[in-house]
Amino acid sequence: MPLVRIDLVKGRGDTQVRAVADAVHTAVVDVLEIPPRDRFQIVTEHEASRIIAQDAGLGFERSDDGAVVIQIFTQTGRTTEVKQRLYAAIAASLAGVGVAGEDVFIGYVENTPADWSFGFGRAQYIEGDLRVPAAAAAS
Repeated sequence: MPLVRIDLVKGRGDTQVRAVADAVHTAVVDVLEIPPRDRFQIVTEHEASRIIAQDAGLGFERSDDGAVVIQIFTQTGRTTEVKQRLYAAIAASLAGVGVAGEDVFIGYVENTPADWSFGFGRAQYIEGDLRVPAAAAAS
C-alpha cells in the first residue's frame, strides 16, 4: 500500500490534475501489483517559484512550469529492477497525459509494516487486520 505524494506547479485544470494522479496510480498498480482500490494519494499544487527541481548535473532542463515531483512511501522488499520498472512506467504513463519525461522526478521511500496506521490509531498490519504484502513479508 503505497502512499503517493504528487507535487506540481499550479495552472493545470482539475481534469489534468486528475489525469496526472490517475496516470501515476495506473503505473503503481501495474508494476507493484497492488489492488486498484489500494489508492492513497495527496496532490499538492504550488506556485512555480515554490518547486525547484534542477537536473542534478545530468545535462537537461526541466520546463519552468511542468515539474511533477512524486514521492512514493511503501514497504521495503522490492528489488532494484522492480523500482526501475516502476520509474519507467510512471514516466511513460505521465507522457500519455502530456508530462514530459524531463519534468518527472521520483523519490522512493521504504519502511516496514510497523510504520503504517490506516485509522483509529492502530497498526493494522502488526495487529493482523491486514495481510502484510509479500514484498514486505520477505524482508
